[in-house]
Amino acid sequence: MTAPSHTPLNSLFSPNANGAQAATDGAHGSSAPMAHVSAARRRSGTVVGMSPQDIADLVHLRRARDFMDRDYAQPLDVPELASAALMSPAHFSRKFRAAYGETPYTYLMTRRIERAKALLRQGMSVTETCVAVGCTSLGSFSSRFTEIVGESPSQYRGRDHRDVEVVPSCVSMVATRPRRIAVTV
Repeated sequence: MTAPSHTPLNSLFSPNANGAQAATDGAHGSSAPMAHVSAARRRSGTVVGMSPQDIADLVHLRRARDFMDRDYAQPLDVPELASAALMSPAHFSRKFRAAYGETPYTYLMTRRIERAKALLRQGMSVTETCVAVGCTSLGSFSSRFTEIVGESPSQYRGRDHRDVEVVPSCVSMVATRPRRIAVTV
């Protein structure tokens, strides 16, 4: 028996017309952790091998991830994010890492750096950018920016970004998304 899908709450907890609600994700156009599961394995909004609790956990994790995407500039900590996901902080951290392949803090910092890159391209100063994206320490911000982007915020800001100006913002967001670079010493 499938719940009617005419209310917003039902769309969060029940499958869409294709029976694949739990396998899609609107944030940043990316796939949820279950996207690798073939359509043949999806049945009635559940995935073979996943309990209803696992699927509910993914919904709650997505809620916390959307909270990070929306309020990245606010001082967020794991207990607050765990509360949004209706989980204890330790359980939330374990589940988030298992689902998304990175810790909540790493995900949040990547979102902040992603936004910082856009602000720096617009000519905002490094200090103003640091504060605007929710970082409280300029040194930590610069270190993390350099770790993720591969160059310092000042170098990034000074670079010519005209090639990105002609690209639609939805494509630019994907193309300039920060990717963690392995540092070899």
